[in-house]
Amino acid sequence: MTGWGWWAAAGAALVALALFRRPLGALCRLAVRSGLGLVFLWLFQGLGGLLGIHLGVNLFNSLILGALGLPGFALLLMAQWAVH
Repeated sequence: MTGWGWWAAAGAALVALALFRRPLGALCRLAVRSGLGLVFLWLFQGLGGLLGIHLGVNLFNSLILGALGLPGFALLLMAQWAVH
């Protein structure tokens, strides 16, 4: 690429970052919250076994917890109760 090509690519990258700043921020927040949800599910696994509640430690459950928070946890518990 020539010199102007690098400048055009850098300008296009800056425009793309400016346009997608909010969606990328929301996606990063969801990833962090889902990671925390995964840790919570892993910690709950020991206590849930004593209570007879078995929620899977997987990406789907952690995404529900990341997106919905505490209401998502209640939703997972109700879904587990409805299935069994």
